[in-house]
Amino acid sequence: MPDTTQSREVAGKAAAEAGIANPFRPLESRVDRERALALLREAVAGADDGELFFERRHSEMIHLDDGRVKTASFDASEGFGLRAVAGETAGYAHSTEISEPAISRAVATARLAVGVGGGTLAEPPRATNRRLYAEIDPMAEAAFPAKIELLREIDAFARGLDPRVVQVSATIAASLQEVEILRPEGISVRDVRPMARLNVSVIVEQNGRRETGSAGGGGRFGLARLMAPEHWQGKVREALRIALVNLESVPAPAGVMDVVLGPGWPGILLHEAIGHGLEGDFNRKGSSAFAGLMGQQVAARGVTVLDDGTIPERRGSLTVDDEGTPSGRNVLIEDGILVGYMQDRQNARLMGVAPTGNGRRQSFAHPPMPRMTNTYMLGGEADPADIIAELKDGIYAVGFGGGQVDITNGKFVFSCTEAYRVQNGKIGAPVKGATLIGDGPTALRHVRAIGNDMALDPGMGNCGKAGQWVPVGVGQPTILIGGLTVGGSAT
Repeated sequence: MPDTTQSREVAGKAAAEAGIANPFRPLESRVDRERALALLREAVAGADDGELFFERRHSEMIHLDDGRVKTASFDASEGFGLRAVAGETAGYAHSTEISEPAISRAVATARLAVGVGGGTLAEPPRATNRRLYAEIDPMAEAAFPAKIELLREIDAFARGLDPRVVQVSATIAASLQEVEILRPEGISVRDVRPMARLNVSVIVEQNGRRETGSAGGGGRFGLARLMAPEHWQGKVREALRIALVNLESVPAPAGVMDVVLGPGWPGILLHEAIGHGLEGDFNRKGSSAFAGLMGQQVAARGVTVLDDGTIPERRGSLTVDDEGTPSGRNVLIEDGILVGYMQDRQNARLMGVAPTGNGRRQSFAHPPMPRMTNTYMLGGEADPADIIAELKDGIYAVGFGGGQVDITNGKFVFSCTEAYRVQNGKIGAPVKGATLIGDGPTALRHVRAIGNDMALDPGMGNCGKAGQWVPVGVGQPTILIGGLTVGGSAT
């Protein structure tokens, strides 16, 4: 294994200097604040709401595959988006040029949606002094050679753990997003959002059969934490463990059966099958399976689901959302009763409720919409071992890959990356090729047991909606769901 002492010293020195060297201050260095405010007020005259959203983003990704650096990329972008909202209509214009003439042109475009107007500007977002993550540049916490050396060390470590390892892939990625939001009332809100992530994938081979295992995660902190041996070695061991489990897997059974979902990352099923249906815009338009059910029982007793953007350093957390509203800890389902939706400012106003801090956008080139942050189910009182013991014939699923969901009815199809056959309460052989099929509203009502081991995912979620992607978190305890359809190839 290569000696990385010198590289670690370089990384440590860089970490000490990882603050923001040249902070993004568009209203000080790019455009006069008073002129920008005057143009924004011109854009929203007679409208209900609006803002100027400035953004600068830098990102870096290094990917090593089979001992070689396959990709090393760096990306930088900046620009602004101007929005004017009138009722259900929003005019939006954006540009990569931050200047008074560019903003003036954007005003003319946004005004087309507002028309004559006759609205009264909504109340501005409340202020907050809370900070959920440090104002650091994660990419500056290690020099480029140290990052390359780390990936090579991961490769060597994985191969040294087991002779069946035939291929190793590892990726280290980091980004820094700096935003400033100018409101028509004259207030502005800044947020500096770091992000770091490390992923490891291992392929093993035995008797001509190859299987894969992956592990990874990260959050809104620096790279130094991910580069610590106690962190990345654990990820390598976990990826290898999953790959070796899959070497022993047998074809998954098919049919309707009870399913136990493990804690943490399996909450991605909750996110997709239920979370999107609880976003405000789908419910205002009546297209969600949960539309019109406020105050009604939509899940089994004991099921409490939250969307919480206030958890420090989590991947989906935000000090303020992309409209300037502080993020919140929002209860969506409480003891089985639907009690809330996730809202941005526009949908909240149209539905007569308060914004919840869920107005998110992919970048300055996109308007905000209601989006999840960290969505999870609270734990119950059951011992996870007792929940599995209760399963007479079914599947114990602890890892998921891709899936598809229909928001209008909550129907989902998810593939399992790690799952086991359970018979008479005993965990048996791992199964390969299992898919879970069902619909979110029905699955919620068929939750029969909730474990006391609620956990959040390791920090690897991305969520897509209307062509926009944002980082998110998920979580849940061990739960038992009755009557899901399992797709498999076993006869």
